[in-house]
Amino acid sequence: MGRRPKKLAEGAHGPECAAPDDKRPRGSGRAATGERAKANLKGTVPFRLAGVVVTEDRGAVRHVVLDRPEKRNALNLELVEAIGGALREAAADPQVRVVVLRGNGPVFSAGMDVAALAGLAGQPEQLRPFRRTIIEAWNLAEEMPKPTICAIHGACLGGALELALACDLRVMSEDAVVGLPETKLGLVPDLGGSSRLPQVVGLGRAKELIMTGRVIGAADAERYGLANRVAPSLDAAVNELADELLGCAPIAVGLAKRLMDASARPALSTTLELEVTAQELCARGPGRGRARGRRTPRTELQRAIVPLPFLAANSLALAR
Repeated sequence: MGRRPKKLAEGAHGPECAAPDDKRPRGSGRAATGERAKANLKGTVPFRLAGVVVTEDRGAVRHVVLDRPEKRNALNLELVEAIGGALREAAADPQVRVVVLRGNGPVFSAGMDVAALAGLAGQPEQLRPFRRTIIEAWNLAEEMPKPTICAIHGACLGGALELALACDLRVMSEDAVVGLPETKLGLVPDLGGSSRLPQVVGLGRAKELIMTGRVIGAADAERYGLANRVAPSLDAAVNELADELLGCAPIAVGLAKRLMDASARPALSTTLELEVTAQELCARGPGRGRARGRRTPRTELQRAIVPLPFLAANSLALAR
């Protein structure tokens, strides 16, 4: 039958995660790549990284499953790195033509892990390194020459929605909700949300959603253009969309994706740097005054929003 799956850590899925042969779950991560390549020659087997991400092949469609349901798939460093590893593997696998991201449990993801953020509260100098890891992982969904679909059920909030925005297409269940509530916490969406949402829904809608921190349902998300499709059966809708993508020439699909992304976001590296510059200001304290009814001094905002040409020359190393 092939290589046996690695023993799972306590709390990871047990027998209920077993799948038929045509939907075999596999874990992911850099450490597993060599073994996996050999195992694939034998037509097997499950791998997983730290029990937080499982990948599953359905023909030429690779499903990357966030598997931290006991924490509502909250994004800590371990999960972020596992997602990045899974996306990197999918991009490099010539047998994979479409990638689907989805979550196990009641929600796609509740957003950033509160404990991970609390750990940064007293170490603002760690904001950029932590954020860089997330941005590099999220960017893989956009940069790989294969279509990526985010399947959203339950809730998809904050950093999780920023991951969804890095995907090419978003499919939502009818009862799902999405939002970027950061401004209600005295923060800004700094993992690509402020950069990508305006190109997806338009500047006016993006300003409304981000500046009010409003969480919306699937019907509004589809009306705004944030959701490509909304359906009572999420799996059926995702499979239908994946089949349509598989019916097109893969090289043409990949090139079309690259052309459209370049056209829509020609200064992405610059705006990503603007996001973290603004977040650093918020993290220092004054930026949170607005949520408590106080105004942030104009001079501090002016120092934060530095001229774009200066950022363009200094942000490429961070964003790549």
